[in-house]
Amino acid sequence: MKNKNIIRKKETMTSPLLSPSWSLRRKRRLTHFFYTVLAFILLAAFIYGHDFLYFSRRSLHSPTTILHQVNEPPPSPPSPSPPPPPTPSPPPPPPSPPPPAFAVGKTPEGCDVYRGHWVKDKSTRPLYKESECPYIQPQLTCRTHGRLDSDYDSWRWQPDSCSLPSFDAKMMLESLRGKKMMFVGDSLNRGMYVSLICLLHSHIPESSKSMETFGSLTVFSLKDYNATIEFYWAPFLLESNSDNATVHRVSDRIVRKNSINIHGRHWRGADIVVFNTYLWWRTGFKMKILEGSFKDEKKRIVEMESEDAYRMALKTMVKWVKKNMDPFKTRVFFATMSPTHYKSEDWGGEQGKNCYNQTTPIQDMDHWPSDCSKTLMKVIGEELDGRKDFPVTVLNITQLSGYRKDAHTSIYKKQWSPLTKEQLANPVSYSDCIHWCLPGLQDTWNELLFAKLFYP
Repeated sequence: MKNKNIIRKKETMTSPLLSPSWSLRRKRRLTHFFYTVLAFILLAAFIYGHDFLYFSRRSLHSPTTILHQVNEPPPSPPSPSPPPPPTPSPPPPPPSPPPPAFAVGKTPEGCDVYRGHWVKDKSTRPLYKESECPYIQPQLTCRTHGRLDSDYDSWRWQPDSCSLPSFDAKMMLESLRGKKMMFVGDSLNRGMYVSLICLLHSHIPESSKSMETFGSLTVFSLKDYNATIEFYWAPFLLESNSDNATVHRVSDRIVRKNSINIHGRHWRGADIVVFNTYLWWRTGFKMKILEGSFKDEKKRIVEMESEDAYRMALKTMVKWVKKNMDPFKTRVFFATMSPTHYKSEDWGGEQGKNCYNQTTPIQDMDHWPSDCSKTLMKVIGEELDGRKDFPVTVLNITQLSGYRKDAHTSIYKKQWSPLTKEQLANPVSYSDCIHWCLPGLQDTWNELLFAKLFYP
């Protein structure tokens, strides 16, 4: 009975909670509470939102976050940009070329030995006396053949910007010890050859020197020096029909193309070579060039302009030099054209006159000899000046010689044939205005050779 009452009491106590009205009232209370809390949160967020954001950001840097970041592998550093290519260092300067053979010094910077004027200097000129040099050919001994004025051998060449070194015969002889020196060309180069021997011979004992001629070859021997100074007749350098050293007055001149070896075999072994060729190319006509051999029964001959034929000869000469000479042990020179003085109008003289009876140099420093082709001078410059493969020193004798209308042999020489009465009555008609008296102008050519050999 008692248990039943208890059960009823419990039922009485729990039955209101399970009734629908009570549940509805409870839901209303919960909804009211929820909206109240939500309104409070929204109000707090509006008032304290700035501070909330501040603390939220700081939480990113909390020890936990930092530790998390530390434990992660660090991000890879950005790839470094490639370094700029190193600036190439300038290449080392090329080694200085060895000085030319025989050189003992250098010409001062800015010194042009070919530009200057003639100075009368009787205290130092002539460098030797005609009577003291037995090697001068009778075609060049002016005083012996009656020339009475003496000034022609008393002029000294003075460059404008410097001075020529004095010709030192003993130094030249010592440099030639055990050597062979050659002059190759025409009669003007032979005059230069004889001038050099006259400058040297008084320093050589009589028993130690001799001169011999073998056809086109003349050899001056210096026995004490085991040396020779030689001249070889080859007016075109190439083989020609004018190669006979004594009988070569040929009006119809023919040159064989590229044929230098027939002469060049005599030049081999030379330590110093001085070439010249010009006058024989001045025919006034086209040059006749043989393309075969002089021995051919039928000869093939073509005509070339003088400029083209002259260039061919210089190219062939250079080719021979490169093949047969050592640029480090030998020296090669080329003398430019030697002027003539057959037209006195060139220097303001009387028409129809020439070098006959001229006793003073031309004073006009702008004078250029009318017979000296500037076109062929240009060819010389183009073919020989500044060569790298084998240097050729150009002796520019043309301008300074062009002033010397007084220095030719004129009528004062041995004549090849007897003179006629008409010639004797008019000396201008047979005056030689090509060749030069010795001593005289050609001694200056050798002073220039001396300067360029030892002081290039």
